[in-house]
Amino acid sequence: MNIRQILQGKRINALYSVSSDQTVLDGLKVMAEKNIGALLVVDNGELTGIFSERDYARKVILKDRHSDDTRIADVMTANVITIGPDQSLEESMVIMSDRHIRHLPVVDKSELIGIISINDIVTAIIRDQKTRIDSLESYISGSPY
Repeated sequence: MNIRQILQGKRINALYSVSSDQTVLDGLKVMAEKNIGALLVVDNGELTGIFSERDYARKVILKDRHSDDTRIADVMTANVITIGPDQSLEESMVIMSDRHIRHLPVVDKSELIGIISINDIVTAIIRDQKTRIDSLESYISGSPY
């Protein structure tokens, strides 16, 4: 299974973003409204960062900053790790595990096409395992798929 298949299987594959000039409060409102844990930071059509709940906790709350006057640029993760749509599920899991990250933007030929989360990966693995188990049970019982 590859990342493109995961993106195609997502119920909603919307790309929610903010600009680096917006406030943290603006970003938090979008995250709350969309029930997501991270936002892409896009400036002039280019991916410049990612802002996550983790960034908020560590770089705003713990540093006694205020959400309404702190810019996303001041707290976002700027060196964004991305993956391609043809990378495998296993490669993505290794990247997320090794780098301790929960969200990976997906870029195809320098175009931002999606984002996957650790939840997307876990869901894909569970779905794949269920399909395999159902197939094995059908095989064992002798009934056709």
